[in-house]
Amino acid sequence: MAAFISRLVHCRIGTKSPRPNDNDNTNDSLTSVEENSRQEQRRHKVDTSQPQFTWRAIVVGLLFGTVLCFSNLWFGLQSGWISMMSLQSSLVGFAVFKAFERVLDIPFGPAENVVLQSTAVATATMPLAGGFVGILPALKMLSGEEAGDARTVLNYGQLCAWGLGLTFFGVFFAIPLRRQTIVREKLRFPSGTATAQMISVLHKRPDPTMDDEVREPLVVAAQVDGASVSDSEGTETAEGRRSASSPNEEPPAADADADATAVDDVKWATKLLTLLGAFILSGTYALLAHFFPIVSALPVFGTRLSHEWAWNLMPSLSYAGQGIIMGLPTCVWMLVGSIVGWGVLSPLAKNEGWAPGPVSDWKDGSRGWILWISLAVMISESVVSLGLVGAKELYLLYLRIRRWTSHSSSRDNFSKQQQEQPQDLHQQQHQQQQEDEGDEQRDNAGLLDDDAADLNKQGETDTPVVREKDSDEVDPRFLVPGWITWGGLGASTVLCMVIVKALFSVPMYDTLIAVALALPLAVLGVRALGETDLNPVSGIGKVSQVVFAGVMPGNLVGNLVAGGIAEAGAQQAGDLMQDLKTGHLLNASPRAQFSGQIIGSVFSVFVTAGAYLLYTKVYPIPGPQFPVPTAQVWLDMARLVNGHPLPPHVWPFIVAFAALFFALPIGALVLLGRRGSSTVRIGGRPFRTATVQRWWPSGIAFAIGIYNTPNFTLMRAIGAIVTAGVTEIIVARDNKRLEASPPTAAAVDGSGFNKANQREALLRRKIGMMAIILASGFVLGEGSFSFFILLSQAFSS
Repeated sequence: MAAFISRLVHCRIGTKSPRPNDNDNTNDSLTSVEENSRQEQRRHKVDTSQPQFTWRAIVVGLLFGTVLCFSNLWFGLQSGWISMMSLQSSLVGFAVFKAFERVLDIPFGPAENVVLQSTAVATATMPLAGGFVGILPALKMLSGEEAGDARTVLNYGQLCAWGLGLTFFGVFFAIPLRRQTIVREKLRFPSGTATAQMISVLHKRPDPTMDDEVREPLVVAAQVDGASVSDSEGTETAEGRRSASSPNEEPPAADADADATAVDDVKWATKLLTLLGAFILSGTYALLAHFFPIVSALPVFGTRLSHEWAWNLMPSLSYAGQGIIMGLPTCVWMLVGSIVGWGVLSPLAKNEGWAPGPVSDWKDGSRGWILWISLAVMISESVVSLGLVGAKELYLLYLRIRRWTSHSSSRDNFSKQQQEQPQDLHQQQHQQQQEDEGDEQRDNAGLLDDDAADLNKQGETDTPVVREKDSDEVDPRFLVPGWITWGGLGASTVLCMVIVKALFSVPMYDTLIAVALALPLAVLGVRALGETDLNPVSGIGKVSQVVFAGVMPGNLVGNLVAGGIAEAGAQQAGDLMQDLKTGHLLNASPRAQFSGQIIGSVFSVFVTAGAYLLYTKVYPIPGPQFPVPTAQVWLDMARLVNGHPLPPHVWPFIVAFAALFFALPIGALVLLGRRGSSTVRIGGRPFRTATVQRWWPSGIAFAIGIYNTPNFTLMRAIGAIVTAGVTEIIVARDNKRLEASPPTAAAVDGSGFNKANQREALLRRKIGMMAIILASGFVLGEGSFSFFILLSQAFSS
């Protein structure tokens, strides 16, 4: 295995070449060696001056990814929440190597950090990609009559085989999508871009999302531990900016006039202490909740609401941390869903006798009744989102075909004219050659300018329409070879077919259909992820379940397996595409990232399988500690598409909420779709387009608020609200202090940019980084301590 990976990577580890000092006047005359090195780097777009694939980055990524995997499995079984944690992986990985930087022969560089976080993410997300928090518990919940002769409970070896059957084909399929979505179309992939910006800040590199021509006039004063900081608009700090050549070099002296707008960052020691303190506090809560279970369900709304309607407060710092990571808009819509579901619909169903059982019962209680509304919202929004992406792709294909036919017709007409008027043959050939070259460029772009204008009028949003040629593609030696991509996709498909046949007696041709259906759905999911940062994996799985209700009618096991295959393909492909976007912005080797993804995925299969067995041994699943709501969603969908009836009187509510969240994405496209407009008018008042997009209703968040009990949602909302409030208080006080200080000549720089506004953006970035550190400690603390508690219970029993 190691030999194969080493051969695959084939990336030489080189020492880091020093960069010229920004303040050195001799920079204007670079040596020929430096100039040749820069030309070589521009040619292949991979920074060969720094290590790419290293085993030290892989090992740290695997270790931290394992901790994240345990946390994700814990929270996934509890509430269905899984996080990539790419930002946290890059941050913690950098902190680990920073602690040992004095003994490292080769400095830890950004390309290594990219590989580290790719490995950690692949390891961390296996609980979702492998179906350990959804499909496998749903199989276990099937009745004997529903399961028939199929196996529903797997031992360790069978769990590992199942994970290996799902873990590869999505990764291999993502590689061909990279060139179209990242290199040519330059889709945003917001999480991948944010991770690249985080890594560039940590390693004292300029903002990778900006061109050199744009970056320089936007330089403002700030200091982040001696490193440059980029705000959300892509501006970079100048005073306190260190040369990228040496981490020990002192920053250039700042102008006195610029001191009022400088932002001093928190020292690294304080950051690490914050992470450790949050980890310990959250772990302490986990211990208290284990020995005193009453702590996890505080009846803050009264005894009646607590006992009868499941309205409790669980003061878990980990869920507060999740809220910080999710952000205020997502948590607000999650809270709205919880209020509508558990505060309105649940009492309505119970009091009307539509759900006569206990409120928390999945089968006869109002919890199971409102779950159908949650399922309808998720499917509706996912289907319309995928439909909009698919419709756009079909329209782009139509425009390409129209352009190609027009191009062919023009060639035929020219040939005819050439035969009739040979006297100006040389001049016409030269003119036609120039036209053909321009047409070829437009063909590579996919659209003509007028076609792009037509598409813009129809509401095209953030995706660039006129695609560039492959000028930004890296040298082939840093790409994954085609024989590995397509051979691996074929081999992984066969492996999936064989394993599913052996485990669940599903015919191989049905599994082949499931994989063939999963791949185009993964394409739509990747495109949606690149444009909106939302990978609708749940909706993709449900679409596959609907299709397989016709392929394998009455086979609930096969239906669940088919949905799991589709979800795994979309999840793995989406995760790798986010990582590849990060690597593309930071000039990292795609081949090295692919290797880290494969290593992390394989390693995580065995780790997750063992952890899942421990959970099922110690805790009843489903049970009070782990209600596995996503498993119930999968199971209800499988039953519905195979003819099981809906609960009484839920159908009108399903239609109403599905229609609402079907219309909302279309409304967003109509209202916010015009490119180039920074504001939008709602009710006669202007609003920033970015703000409206950020606060636009999220169907997925709304649905999660319904199928999770309120105790999970409340702490997430509290975490997000408190963080947003503290941020605004700090910013307001800083602005008031700045207004009270005497004005300086540096208030507006030579480019006309207001440095006070840039200071506020940098201050928000600083607060945001500290919030991420705090939230990471909260999430990792409870997840890690809970797993240690699990181990102690497993070995003591």
